Amino acid sequence: MTPSVLAQLHKVAFAPERGWRADEFDTLCASPHVDLFTQNNGFALTRTVAGETELLTLAVHPEYRRRGIADALLKTWLVSVEADAAFLDVAADNEAAHALYVKHGFAVTGRRTAYYARADGANADALLMRRELTRRKGAESPA
Repeated sequence: MTPSVLAQLHKVAFAPERGWRADEFDTLCASPHVDLFTQNNGFALTRTVAGETELLTLAVHPEYRRRGIADALLKTWLVSVEADAAFLDVAADNEAAHALYVKHGFAVTGRRTAYYARADGANADALLMRRELTRRKGAESPA
């Protein structure tokens, strides 16, 4: 996927909130330690440094949700990375994403108050989530 395609998909997936711009994706994708995982109508962008991997964003087109795309992207990320732990932030009001991450072994470790600015002027907290990994590439456990 090109940066412009990523930006278009991100905008639709996160509407009405601000999606990331093509130049932001271009910069991130050119960065060392950043990986892009794609499926039809979805993608995950991650960064792995010093034994830790972070999910920067995961987007699935709204018309294709609940079809296993996000699940497949998470599985691919977790078995492809060589790290001791995985981290992510999720909006506290995003119950579907939170449930998906719990299904994959993530647990809430903290909260950032009013972290996400909403289009309507409100703010949403971010839940900080973490799970242990086996450093060996291709090993998803423990789940």
